[in-house]
Amino acid sequence: MANSIERPTADTQPRPIAGIRLATAASGTRYKNRTDLTLIEIAPGATVECLFTRNKFCAAPVTVAREHWARGQSRYLIINAGNANAGTGTPGQQRCLEVCAAMAKAAGCETADVLPFSTGVIGQQMNAAALSAPAPALVAELAADGWQHAAAAIMTTDTRAKIRSVEVNEGGQRFAVTGIAKGSGMIKPDMATMLGYVATDAKVAPAVWKAIAARATDVSFNRITVDGDTSTNDALVLMATGAADMPVIDSPQHPLYAHLAAAVEAVCIGLAQDIIRDGEGATKFITVRVSGGYSERDCVRVAYAVAESPLVKTAMFASDANWGRILAAVGRAGAEQLAIEEVNLAIGGLPIVIGGEPAPNYTEAEGSAIMKKPEIDIDITIGRGAESATVWTCDFSYDYVKINAEYRS
Repeated sequence: MANSIERPTADTQPRPIAGIRLATAASGTRYKNRTDLTLIEIAPGATVECLFTRNKFCAAPVTVAREHWARGQSRYLIINAGNANAGTGTPGQQRCLEVCAAMAKAAGCETADVLPFSTGVIGQQMNAAALSAPAPALVAELAADGWQHAAAAIMTTDTRAKIRSVEVNEGGQRFAVTGIAKGSGMIKPDMATMLGYVATDAKVAPAVWKAIAARATDVSFNRITVDGDTSTNDALVLMATGAADMPVIDSPQHPLYAHLAAAVEAVCIGLAQDIIRDGEGATKFITVRVSGGYSERDCVRVAYAVAESPLVKTAMFASDANWGRILAAVGRAGAEQLAIEEVNLAIGGLPIVIGGEPAPNYTEAEGSAIMKKPEIDIDITIGRGAESATVWTCDFSYDYVKINAEYRS
């Protein structure tokens, strides 16, 4: 299984994935001096897994992409940045379909073979004509080495492109995993991330790929939060083209299963952490680890309660060792049979609370020194069982408010 081997390091140099080609273009609809439209081509016969937002008021492209993906012939992904096409009703869905149809015509496929994705401002109708016009050029410029350009084109308030990649050479077999993502604010994916696209050329059975995709999502994109807001447009697409010269990974017992699962997890975790490091206005990267829960779900509840507390996040920004805010968040998290007498808290490896009481040797000066660091680890033990979970978050700064107050300006 994936946990039986060490995860590789996913670096930022994209490996081309046989069976995947990408292209970008500028539609001019919101951003005047940058590309904002991306086309990803998926080879015929690839296995495609999609995860979408659980927000009940999902955007038009989410509805259309779900319907098209269910038909099982996903060949192209069209992604626009700057306009979410959310809260736009029937006209929004119609415009989304118009863009899909234009891409399908240029690519020579059916409209249902095109899955649409959008990110940006909510509540504004998209300019379907402007987004459709570059379709022939996009198809003509598709290239295997287009990952870096695609990572930049899908950004909105992101300050940098997010891309991760791993190459696996094991037992004479070689395959790669490469992924891109965008996201900076309105981040609590609850399924994926704002937008993410991960591909491998490994040969893998559909049921096995589905399981690998689900686990990788749970330990990565479902463990991050910037502000606790689940977007209307969250989507993650995981593609396995099967183009590598290797045997099919058809079960968890296959000798290459653990290596593929670990590589996919490494790419997804790398991208998820990149999103947090690029959180809107963020100055600190915070890891919240909770252990000793009756269930992983309990641990996740506690971790998110701490990670999403505005009081904790503002204390982190101020380098204020106000650990009482952390304890208060733990207490309201809803973990089963939680008892303060069994709670331990350490920050940056420094014991602060032992058995629900201040650590005897703790000093405010030590706590403040740790809180000034750009990366902070919060370790919480709740003493109820053997389960654990990790969530990544960032602080709340003045700039977070400024960025979101001026987003539509």
